[in-house]
Amino acid sequence: MGDGIYVKDLRAWFGDTLVLKGVDLTVAPNAVTAIIGPSGCGKSTFIRCLNRMHETVPGARVAGQVLLNSEDLYGPGVDPVQVRRRIGMVFQKANPFPTMSVFDNVAAGLRLGGVRRKSRLQEEVERALRHAALWDEVKDDLDKSGVSLSGGQQQRLCIARALAVDPQILLMDEPCSALDPIATAKIEELIHDLKKELTIAIVTHNMQQAARVSEWTGFFLMGELVEFGVTKEMFTTPGDKRTEDYITGRFG
Repeated sequence: MGDGIYVKDLRAWFGDTLVLKGVDLTVAPNAVTAIIGPSGCGKSTFIRCLNRMHETVPGARVAGQVLLNSEDLYGPGVDPVQVRRRIGMVFQKANPFPTMSVFDNVAAGLRLGGVRRKSRLQEEVERALRHAALWDEVKDDLDKSGVSLSGGQQQRLCIARALAVDPQILLMDEPCSALDPIATAKIEELIHDLKKELTIAIVTHNMQQAARVSEWTGFFLMGELVEFGVTKEMFTTPGDKRTEDYITGRFG
């Protein structure tokens, strides 16, 4: 079972610029939460705060609480590296490690975590690739470079790499924006399967995608969470005029 994340009064800055203005939001367990909104509204910053990636940018800082199983991930003594193991992330552009084989891409996090035994690595790599619906396509090419795969396969390889270390949460930042419709459909199908075991938050520019894959949706505008609710309801009867204007394409 996945775990939920409870976000309380989350604020984030780049230098002196406040980019998230006190966000309260729950990422429900074993469901997909979509984060939508126009470019520059704080969507990516928001999910990068959930696994402490935001603070890796020089001059960036965060205030507020991000609770996972009632533990504040920003509490004193919490190791951000451990947080990023528990909360995996897949980016907009597939980024397999270019010098590594398919196998080594997936095994990288396991090796960092101290897994050395070859048989165990093989088991875990196969499990992660099956989980990412990629095993059948690459099982005979595990020693090929990760970047030799197609764009959609590279993105699923990055998902397998994130899944290999058995995270509780998976964050996806526009995972399909660089992919063709067929590759996109495969990723969406995968998201649907993964939520049985994981909690997923996905940033997407694509309203149809949000409507297809998510149970919950948060609409961000200018660093604020304007509206949050059940996806079906938000797309049919949004409670805020700005949400309606965005969903119907009046701006964005």
